[in-house]
Amino acid sequence: MEKTIKPNNIIIEKNTQTDPLRNRILIVTPTLGIIRTEWAQARYGQVTPCNWSAAGMNAGLTHMYPQGYMVADAQNMGVDTCVQGRHEWLLLVEDDTMLPFDAFMRFNAYMKEPEIPVISGLYFLKANPSEPLVYRGRGNSCYDNWKIGDKVWVDGVPTGCLLIHHSVLRLMWNESPTYKTGSGREVKRVFETPSNAFLDPETGGLCLQAGTSDLFWCDRVMREKVLERSGWKDIGKRKYPFLVDTNIMCKHIDLNTGVQYPLDDKKWRKKTAKALKSSTVKN
Repeated sequence: MEKTIKPNNIIIEKNTQTDPLRNRILIVTPTLGIIRTEWAQARYGQVTPCNWSAAGMNAGLTHMYPQGYMVADAQNMGVDTCVQGRHEWLLLVEDDTMLPFDAFMRFNAYMKEPEIPVISGLYFLKANPSEPLVYRGRGNSCYDNWKIGDKVWVDGVPTGCLLIHHSVLRLMWNESPTYKTGSGREVKRVFETPSNAFLDPETGGLCLQAGTSDLFWCDRVMREKVLERSGWKDIGKRKYPFLVDTNIMCKHIDLNTGVQYPLDDKKWRKKTAKALKSSTVKN
């Protein structure tokens, strides 16, 4: 600490330590700037773990709201802030994903004993009937051989409610090219929305490829063996290296109508009522 004595005996203390004071977790919400009241109630009505906050000050939480950016750009801004701010964890919470009231408590359990680097909550497509955004493989639909309460290992997770350890992001950040967002900010391309167009040399037809930044990121992590190289060797060797904790069951809300998906969540909860008493792991 540096102390400076001003007139009238006012003492100003300046913190000179280089480590950030609030680097436990960075919570990033990409948004266009308009959110639903229901989302705000779910987000700010969270049960907060002990010693995360005191006297109106968030002691372990730092918030970031990239507004008006493409999703991948906003995610990359969050990664950049996480890495350069030396945060331990990054939690992505999208502005249409409503967290259950105990989400922070459940994520905190993983943070206290960091044995898994990537943990996702559960949520569903905005459709009726709806399907869970839980994937094992590509092009073979969703994976739904589980019950609410299970912890499911997968190879594809969405980014609407996703907790990632800094070691994974730091390695990817170091190895990613730099680019400028629409606003001119320079960031590393850790996340990317894939899009490509080319002519098929055999048919002469125009082929279009498109995807989402979440599965593209998952594929990159596995293809480049990021988990193995960032200190998570055993998990990186798994066929399905990402964990979905179905106890963290979110609602996917339509920003225009307020409709929350899945509409038939009673069906899922009834089907899995017994599983709520004891969680199991689906390998």
